[in-house]
Order: sequence, then C-alpha cells, then structure tokens
Amino acid sequence: MYEAILFLPLIGALFAGFFGRLAGYRACEVVTITLMMVTAVLSWVAFYEVTVQGQDIRIELFEWIQSGDLSAAWAIRVDTLTAVMLVVVNTVSALVHLYSVGYMDHDPHKERFFAYLSLFTFAMLALVTSDNLLQLFFGWEGVGLASYLLIGFWYEKPSACAAAIKAFVVNRVGDFGFALGIFATFTVFGTIQYDPIFASAPDQAGTTFPFLGMQIDTLTLICMLLFMGAMGKSAQFLLHTWLPDAMEGPTPVSALIHAATMVTAGVFMVARLSPLFEQSQFALDFVTFIGATTAFFAATIALVQPDIKRVIAYSTCSQLGYMFTALGLGNFDQGVFHLFTHAFFKALLFLCAGAVIHAMHDEQDMRRMGGLRKKMPFVWATMLIGSLALTGFPFTSGYVSKDAIIEGAWAGHGAIAMYGWVMTLGAAALTSFYTWRLMFMTFEGKTRAKADVYDHAHDAPWVMAVPLGVLAIGSLWAGAYFMHDFIGHDATSFWRGSIVTHEAEHHEVSWLIFLLPTIMMLGGLALAWYFYMVKPLIPFGLSKRFRGAYQFLLNAWYFDALYDRIFVRPAKWLAHTLWQVGDRKIIDGLGPDGISARVVDITNRVVRIQTGYIYHYAFIMLIGVALLITYFMFTGGGLQR
Repeated sequence: MYEAILFLPLIGALFAGFFGRLAGYRACEVVTITLMMVTAVLSWVAFYEVTVQGQDIRIELFEWIQSGDLSAAWAIRVDTLTAVMLVVVNTVSALVHLYSVGYMDHDPHKERFFAYLSLFTFAMLALVTSDNLLQLFFGWEGVGLASYLLIGFWYEKPSACAAAIKAFVVNRVGDFGFALGIFATFTVFGTIQYDPIFASAPDQAGTTFPFLGMQIDTLTLICMLLFMGAMGKSAQFLLHTWLPDAMEGPTPVSALIHAATMVTAGVFMVARLSPLFEQSQFALDFVTFIGATTAFFAATIALVQPDIKRVIAYSTCSQLGYMFTALGLGNFDQGVFHLFTHAFFKALLFLCAGAVIHAMHDEQDMRRMGGLRKKMPFVWATMLIGSLALTGFPFTSGYVSKDAIIEGAWAGHGAIAMYGWVMTLGAAALTSFYTWRLMFMTFEGKTRAKADVYDHAHDAPWVMAVPLGVLAIGSLWAGAYFMHDFIGHDATSFWRGSIVTHEAEHHEVSWLIFLLPTIMMLGGLALAWYFYMVKPLIPFGLSKRFRGAYQFLLNAWYFDALYDRIFVRPAKWLAHTLWQVGDRKIIDGLGPDGISARVVDITNRVVRIQTGYIYHYAFIMLIGVALLITYFMFTGGGLQR
C-alpha cells in the first residue's frame, strides 16, 4: 500500500508526460485523477493504521548510495508525522486535479499541466516519506523543480518566466544553506539516517568547534543552516519575495503550492528534525523571531494589495509565520496542527479565487469586481467559510489551531515568546481586516466590472464545485474533530515520538487573554465593514493622505527594489564586465581570436611576395644567398681549408 501511495502519482506523471499527446488530454485527466483519488483514499487508510492502530512502518526499497562512510537507502518511513502529511498532500492534490479539469478546460496544453501536477505530488511524497537527509533533499529539490515548471507553465508570458526563474533562484539561496547543513550533519554524526542522528543529538549538545578564533556551538550552526533552507522553501521573512510572484502560474498551482506542498516543506522539515532543534535554544529563538516577524510583516502587505491572488499569497506567508512561531517555541504539535487545518481553508480560498477569475474572464483586480454574490452564490458561500476559518472565527478549524499558537506564545517564557505573542496577536487583527476586505470588494456592493464581463459571470461548474464543497467541510470541522489528538491531552500518544512533544502545562490564562484573538478578529471585521461597506471612500482618501505609507505597503516594503539594487544589478554588471572584458578582450582577444588575427596579418603580408614577376624572385634569391654567406662568415660554420 505504501509503495502505491508513493509511486502512483509518478506513474500518472509519466503517462501524461510521455503518452499524453498520443492518448489525448481526456485520457490524461482520467488516469491522473483516478490515480490521485486512489492515492488519497490509501492515505486516509494509512492515517488510520498509523494513528489509531499504532502501525509505524519502514520499508526499504533499495540501496541507493554507498560511498565510503556514506550509506543511504531509499526507504519509506511512515509514522504519525508522515501519515498527517500524506493525508494533507494527497487530499488537496486529488481535489486540485479534479478542479483543474474545469479551470484548464480551454488550455491547449492540458496533458503537460497534469503531468506537472502529478510530478509535483510525487516529489512532495518522496520528501515526507524520507528516512534520511539525502532522500529528504531529493524531494526538496524535486518540488523546487516542479514548482519552476508549474509557475512558468504559461511560458509565452514573460512575467510567468520571470516569476519561475525568481522562485528557482531565491530557493537556491536557501537550499545552499540547507545543503551545508546536511554536510555538517554528516561530518558531526557520521550518518544521514534520522534515527541515529536523533539518538546522538543529546551527546552533541554543548559541543563547539573553532572558527576564525571563535568557538561555535555545533548543533546551533547545523540547525541554523538547515533552517535557512526552510526560510527559502516556506517563504519566510527576507527569502519571501518569490511567493507573490508565483501567482503567475495557473490558480490550481497556487492552491497546491501554497496549501499542502512546497511551502509546508520547511515546516515539515523543522518538525521532523525537532530532536535536533530541541538541543539549541538559540536556533529555536531564531525560528520564533523569523516566524513571528513574517506573520505580522506579510499581513501588513496584504492590507492594500488589489490582486485577489496576491492577497491570499501574502496570507500564506503570514500563516506560515504562525507555524514557525509555534515550532520555535517548542510547540511542534501546534505548528503541525495549524499546517493541517491551514491546508483545507487556504486551498479552498485559492480555488474559490480561481472560480472568480474564471468567471470574470481572467480578471484578478478586485477593484474591477463587486456584486458577485448574486452571480456566484455557491462560490461566495464556500469562500465565506474559508474566510471565517482564516480569520479564526470561533469553532472553525482556523480558530482552533491559530488561537492555540497565540495562547502558546503567551504561555511561553522569555522575551522572544512575548515578541511572538505580540506579533501573532497583531497579525490576527490584520488578517481579519484584509480577508473581509477581499470578501466585500469581490462579492458585495455594486459591481465595478465591465458590463459584458459581469453579465456573463456564472457559478462554478460541478467539477470545480465538488472540491470546494469538500474543502469547506474540512475548513469547518477538521480542527474540532482532530484537536484532542493533535494538541490535546492525547497528543503524546498520538505523535508517539515522530516529533518532540511536551506534557501539557496548565497555565492560568485570564478570560481577556483567551478572548483577545477573537476580539482582534472582530475588530478587523468591523473596520473592514466600515471602510468598504459603509464609507467606501475612506480607503481612497487614506491612500492619498498617507501616500508614502500606502506605497510602502503596496510595494511590499520595497524588498524587491532593495534586492534589485543590492544583488541583481551588481550581478548583472559583474556578468557584463566578465563577458566584455574578461572573455572577449582578454581571453578571446589574447587567445584564439588574437592568435588567428596575427596569423592572418602575417600571411597577408607574405602573400604579397607572390607577384608573378621573375626579377622579383631573382632578387629575393640574391638576398637569400647574401644572408647565407653573411651567416657563415660570422659563425665560421662550413668554411674548411
């Protein structure tokens, strides 16, 4: 069963990729969707066997690499953490595959699209079922490659190509640190297998090594390098710039990348390596700082974005920040629980946004929408459910998981925990505001769309509506149903060592602290209602009055411009200089081009001797004889008496 879960998506990808044109797009859709549905069902079966029956399993498929002390087998490791990720990845992927039948109906390259989707899923499954760091890195790079292909799927658009390259390059920055972390882990532990590393981690706690006259903590350095990879893959502060541009890909791609696969890989990796991170308080504090900063920072940018998909993309950055805040505070179960619930409502929001874009003839600007509730009642209802879950409305999935993280930060110790609490609490208010802003601008009031576009707007067809309905159910009930297993009193027996868990500490939390996230959520809702329903001219007036702040947020704190000035332009200048001076003038000029030019010059002069006149040749012969006689006279060679 577990081999089928891993390899069925790969079979679908190979079929659609190599035989798609021969079999036709309909066959590709049927094969890939059927295989993904089977995989999703098997994943839930595996979830039941692992979490309820306690049947952890390790299946070694083959010996992969054997080189000196480095030994790596391709093995399928299935414990509770893996089972949770299998359910998330395959459920969302299967629904996205089905949804794509309707969304990509008019695209001429559907075979290639479904091949990429299934390849993406296989790479993520290889990542989450890994039993060693090399296999983890294989899946890690696999999702990076597949995301490049999917983001740049519409390669005729220069913006899509640029976004794909940007995602690939920015992730290479993080992956460089990740690779160094794997090298350092092998150097210190002598293995890349998880279990021996985790068993030896306490023995390495407190050890140091010299570097530039300083003593560096060994595990702190390893964890910081590994987390650098997570920052890139999960679009955390400073390495986040690729994520909004990834919206250039088709909307189903956005749902898959931002809900269940690529961006959650960093969260999974830190949770999987929690026994390592537990040994370095500095690394945990750094994870908390980056996560809390990202949660607030990304939410501020989403406040003013006019593009419906970019608002949800920055929301993803922010929610990933919540997850890392929990991980950094040692609440690994809370971080993974929010990953689990977030997958449902974030996939739902993206797919609802795709239905809106599809109905509005590819329009993504919310300033050209409005009044769509009457035209798309089912999409409105499901997007309302997703919005309620995202904002943390009581008893939805987002409320259960997100509020647990905020309360966990309040119950934490030290200044970094308090920083996490303040940032996540502030982000809760901002999340509510920008989410309801999106809902009001898209579905309420008078339409601002073109008449012909609005008149032809329609609700989602059944093939797109079914995934929305399933995800809406998960957005409402998944949190409450699984809460006691993931983060309740049964959490330790549920996780069974797959991640580090701590016995729940009982903290006396006042009613005010308990209600603060809900109060902040209601405050954001009230403000959005007043701004966009009661006094819709206020946002326009504020953007003019505080133009500097508005532009600062609209341009995402100018990080793209800053990186362009610091990294892109100098890199282009250096490349141009090495090309024009180093390559053309020095290497080619003094090398092949220079030598060939000198040969041509000499031969051009020599051929002038070939005039065809006998007296010219006789004169040259006379000069030759004179030169020979002169040589023998001065050297004495050959003159014998």
